[in-house]
Amino acid sequence: MEFVLIAIAILVVALIAGVGLLVGRGRRTTRLDDDAAAGTTLTRPRPPQPSPAAPPVDQPDAVQPEAPPVELPPAEPEPGLVFETPPPSAGRLVRLRSRLARSQSSLGRGLLTVLAREKLTEDDWEEVEETLLAADVGIAATTQIVERLRTQSMVLATASPAELRELLVRELTGVLGPEMDRTLGTSRHEGRPGVVLVVGVNGAGKTTTVGKIARVLVGDGKSVVLGAADTFRAAAADQLETWGERVGVLTVRGREGGDPASVAFEAVRTGVEGEVDAVLVDTAGRLHTKSGLMDELGKVKRVVEKQSPVTEVLLVLDATTGQNGVVQARVFTEAVTVTGIVLTKLDGTAKGGIVVRVQQELGIPVKLIGLGEGPDDLAPFEPRAFAEGLVGGAD
Repeated sequence: MEFVLIAIAILVVALIAGVGLLVGRGRRTTRLDDDAAAGTTLTRPRPPQPSPAAPPVDQPDAVQPEAPPVELPPAEPEPGLVFETPPPSAGRLVRLRSRLARSQSSLGRGLLTVLAREKLTEDDWEEVEETLLAADVGIAATTQIVERLRTQSMVLATASPAELRELLVRELTGVLGPEMDRTLGTSRHEGRPGVVLVVGVNGAGKTTTVGKIARVLVGDGKSVVLGAADTFRAAAADQLETWGERVGVLTVRGREGGDPASVAFEAVRTGVEGEVDAVLVDTAGRLHTKSGLMDELGKVKRVVEKQSPVTEVLLVLDATTGQNGVVQARVFTEAVTVTGIVLTKLDGTAKGGIVVRVQQELGIPVKLIGLGEGPDDLAPFEPRAFAEGLVGGAD
């Protein structure tokens, strides 16, 4: 009887060991994030773990070696889910111009009222300056506009309402930097995708903006991969994945609290292998570690460029923050070379002149503006259309 019990015990131990081996083997091929929801989230083998007897050498910006890439299935919608087809970006700002209604009431209409007076006094010119400053245009741009209008004061006295409006649109367009290059680096170059890092503080609408940019690109017929490198905010990856699922875009994400640079590296590698047009990487707006945010952003950029050059760094600013947004921008430009600004929440509650101020104080072009809460309310910035929206009075 004792021999039978011993034999049963040995059999049980063998079964447990066999199950453990199978489970361990299976875990090496789980997704990058075990807790991610099913859908378009990338799955690929987990990097091999270092042996305890030989700890890895501490190297800055080191990326864990990966297993050979696996064949990835194309993104497919859930049963009953149809991918959305966003409208193209061309003409978006013109269609959304009515969103500047509140700004135009304080800026455009205010200026037209003053300039339409038969004879402009010093008090009138002070009122023009106050109107521009109240719209957050900034001192330098306000001085420039007023000086140019003063030189045309004789013309203003005889101008019709339509001519006066056109003159004001032209002057505002001039200070909006029409000569600035607002092209987005989202096209393939030398056989590699355009890589866009999106940076900014939490609360500026950064993750939402990444999702909306993906819609802009898909609407223009481009293929996209999203990288959820904001691993320190639990909802960020879920939110980004939802944006991607709507338009059939693949999202690469990692474990909560994981290394942002590793996720960014993996996203770009996936984009290179998949020969997509652009990879959009959402970065952290703050960290819960000892390392500084700016150091982490620098590391993300260096690690990503081991796969493909970064072609665009977009800084997302909340248009309602005014001067605080400009201060934030200066800090970020010290860590990474910002190539473009995205102004969010410019939907009438903000002062339209902030676009002028940001560009003049930073020397960086505003490339995209958010004019509402809808998924397609992000538009490429067009100086003339924007000036017309501020002034109002004609469509």
